Amino acid sequence: MNDFDFSAITTSLPYLMQGLAYTVQLTVVACLGGIFFGTLLALARLSGIKPLAMIAAGYVNLMRSIPLILVIFWFYFLVPVVLQSVMGYERPPQIGPDRSAYITFIMFEAAFFCEIMRAGIQSIPKGQVAAAQALGLNYRLTMAKIVLPQAFRNMLPVLLTQTIILFQDTSLVYVLSVTDFLGAASKIAQRDSALVEMYTFVALVYLAICFSLSMLVKALQRKTQIIR
Repeated sequence: MNDFDFSAITTSLPYLMQGLAYTVQLTVVACLGGIFFGTLLALARLSGIKPLAMIAAGYVNLMRSIPLILVIFWFYFLVPVVLQSVMGYERPPQIGPDRSAYITFIMFEAAFFCEIMRAGIQSIPKGQVAAAQALGLNYRLTMAKIVLPQAFRNMLPVLLTQTIILFQDTSLVYVLSVTDFLGAASKIAQRDSALVEMYTFVALVYLAICFSLSMLVKALQRKTQIIR
């Protein structure tokens, strides 16, 4: 510890905070996008239309069966080649690392949020759906007014738990040379030969944020149990 250089952290703090802001932004966008498309996928999986349910199930099973890092590489390197072949471009279009990161994480997280929302929807007693139909509500209104609000409330702790995992997984965008929190720390570590200082600081920040969010999840779990 005598060789631990705290100044390497303090002097680079503004740049590190920019990287952390990018990580938080990516987490929020991927979470909101994942919940939105995941809910649509969940409704599709529970739909009585078999082809739609099969397509949604196939997508979810595919995304849940391959590593996230592989999805990132596939989208960043192969999608431009596919677009070039389909659209007849002279060169592969440049999607860019930032756009690839956002799209990839939304696509990937949608599959996981789908299963969470599907469990939440199925947890609602069928009697409530029957009561809504008896009142003259159609399928769309029944889902929007009766089922989904309760499903979101029941699944909120699990949704937040998945968001914590998402926050940790965003560090994988480092492979695209995106300056997220880990990417910023890595660049500083290599520039200033401060590997121990940078990676220790990053680990402590991740620990503090994830532990705080975990405590929030436990509090929400206790609250939802009381409501039930």
